[in-house]
Amino acid sequence: MGIDAFRFDGKRALVVGGATGMGAAAARILHDVGADVVVMDYAPVTQDGVQFVQVDLRDQASIDAAIDACGPVHSIFSCAGVADGTDGLERINFLGHRHLIERMVAEGLIGRGGAIGMISSAAGLGWESNLELIKEYLATPDMASGTAWAKEHNRCDYMWSKQTMNTYVAAQAFPLLQKGIRINAICPGPTNTPLAQANAETWLGFGTDYREAVGIDSSTPEEQAYPLVFLCSDAASHVSGIIMVTDAGYMASGLAGSYEPAIMAAQFLYGRLG
Repeated sequence: MGIDAFRFDGKRALVVGGATGMGAAAARILHDVGADVVVMDYAPVTQDGVQFVQVDLRDQASIDAAIDACGPVHSIFSCAGVADGTDGLERINFLGHRHLIERMVAEGLIGRGGAIGMISSAAGLGWESNLELIKEYLATPDMASGTAWAKEHNRCDYMWSKQTMNTYVAAQAFPLLQKGIRINAICPGPTNTPLAQANAETWLGFGTDYREAVGIDSSTPEEQAYPLVFLCSDAASHVSGIIMVTDAGYMASGLAGSYEPAIMAAQFLYGRLG
């Protein structure tokens, strides 16, 4: 296929959370590489050349109506997310995405040759250390029971939602690939989005020393959307179940000890502090 493997000509792509930030960047890139793009979001979408379907990821009925309006697709990009302090975070950041994905898979609205890409976060690294508890959460059969579990266990927070997403990607690689569907995620480092700007001190401030030392800025939404789109392209046809850390090497440098100020953060996130 050559360079065409990176394109999406003749394919429909669904971007959930495509009104702003990384989701909007993914929608633009997908349109540029030939996809027929459907964007779902709670906020209005202004991008030309895409179909807009409004959805409230906190509400299962709204998700079901949006799925009915969307129809079949070749790829799903789960990009919607909110910060701590938002009501319904556990549904917006994970449970709503899970319901949408699993209903579309069950009804054949995404099938063999399809791909799913999720935007997680570096905050979700170290999910392995919480695996047994996360598996208990993932065993909840629907949004209502998942929400009840999260509230009962005091897990309606951003880091938990991203650890859950990473675990979900790893756990679903095998059963989805049996249906011919791939699933992957990216874990961005600090990225200059409206959500990050609203939480600038903690989100955009993280790793500033590293970026200054190597001479880069926080990433743009497009710099995160490119690898996400790649993971759902035919060029990545043998890639599934990976959680790609797209933080310009900050965590890797901390784990390897080559950038000493990152060691403590890497140990904390990977659960290696004894």
